[in-house]
Amino acid sequence: MPDRTEIPDAPPTPRSPEDAYLEKRTLRRGSAGPLLLTGLGVAYVVSGDFSGWNFGLAHGGFGGLAVAAVLMGLMYTCMVFALAEMASVLPTAGGGYGFARRALGTWGGFLTGTAILIEYVLAPAAISLFIGDYVESLGLFGLTSSWPVYLACFVLFIGIHLWGVGEALRFSFVVTGVAVAALLIFAAGALTDFDAGRLQDIPVDRDAFGSSSWLPFGLLGIWASFPFGMWFFLGVEGVPLAAEETRDPARTLPKAMATSMGILLVLALLTFLAATGAGGADAMKDAGNPLVAALQSDGRPTTLGRIVNYAGLAGLVASFFSLIYAGSRQLFALSRAGYLPRFLSLTSRRKAPYLGLLVPGALGFGLAAATGDGARMLNVAVFGATISYALMSLSHIVLRRREPHLSRPYRTPGGVLTSAVALALACAALVATFLVDVTAAFIALGVYALAACYFGFYSRHRLVASAPEEEFAALAAAEAELTRE
Repeated sequence: MPDRTEIPDAPPTPRSPEDAYLEKRTLRRGSAGPLLLTGLGVAYVVSGDFSGWNFGLAHGGFGGLAVAAVLMGLMYTCMVFALAEMASVLPTAGGGYGFARRALGTWGGFLTGTAILIEYVLAPAAISLFIGDYVESLGLFGLTSSWPVYLACFVLFIGIHLWGVGEALRFSFVVTGVAVAALLIFAAGALTDFDAGRLQDIPVDRDAFGSSSWLPFGLLGIWASFPFGMWFFLGVEGVPLAAEETRDPARTLPKAMATSMGILLVLALLTFLAATGAGGADAMKDAGNPLVAALQSDGRPTTLGRIVNYAGLAGLVASFFSLIYAGSRQLFALSRAGYLPRFLSLTSRRKAPYLGLLVPGALGFGLAAATGDGARMLNVAVFGATISYALMSLSHIVLRRREPHLSRPYRTPGGVLTSAVALALACAALVATFLVDVTAAFIALGVYALAACYFGFYSRHRLVASAPEEEFAALAAAEAELTRE
């Protein structure tokens, strides 16, 4: 028999340092479909329907807050359509940072991502305070102090996120479903006691320009109500942060974002009209729990009021839980690309960015326990959000103008006109935050300035070129260079 010489197996191809780096920083792909993503979009926001929006009545009255809510609803709708297009082009965990990175360069990407991070780190800290107040007011567990609730929230819900993204999103979906069902039940009950006269029962400030029973604080009250009109929608823009964990993101993300925005618009309309018409604008403007107050306008507890009270806790949990998710993914993407310390993007064996969850969680708990000022923290979060909205809308305009032939699986209805409307309204909302809480605005600017110093003097010289968002931007630069040649 002829000799058979065994051919040794070819040696394995050595991994490049870039591959090894990214292998330690991967998320679990394909964990979310359109239903879970729609639930995520609603979960970000649903707590805002239960409380917070009503304080805008003290700034604008029913008419002022109504106009502000309509304009902010328009801003979010336009922005969601613009983000849906960009998410279909670049479906990565960077979300708004990735879009701005390609359109506006490294500084644009950093400023956008940092603004988003401010929103998604501070909002959960504020909501944990509200959860503590709810638990204490309901007399649950016999607690007389709320800080154990803050700690339990961060430990328990971060633990679920560490378990796995699929489990986390399913939990969020169930809790959100309970909260949405309660809002619909509330609206049905409150509308039976609706009285249009109660919408305009706030005393009129005769010294305010343009004041009337419809606008008791004048025309300026509309502008001052912008941040509170945002509470019906604040956070929905975080859906693209789930891109790397989504099945067929180019198709799924636009569909989920549009559906969740539609649901939120309906919930905002029902909640605002039903609560104000049943309880009265004057009573609602200072109510810590406006939906329950609307159902108990005579001061006597009702069965429906108790149901809504407990459901309000579910809404707070849903938003807290989902905002932790969003913050961890934005931090993951920024640190993976080197904008923030790289070790923060390491993922566990279950593909969860564990430091991206634990570090903001520890920071959030510390802020909640040390300050106890949820309203101030939310105002800081709103300031960061409005900056990111303006930059993301501008990114859409720049990409449409600079790269008209870029493959876009989904295209924004109305094109740059849509994103221009979002940009103008975002800038107006940014200025309005100074009308509501100057201190919060300057706190946010201070945090922003410190982050900008870190980036300008250190991290911008150490970016990771192989990160998906950076590769996408580098590809655009290379294509532009070839075109010039």
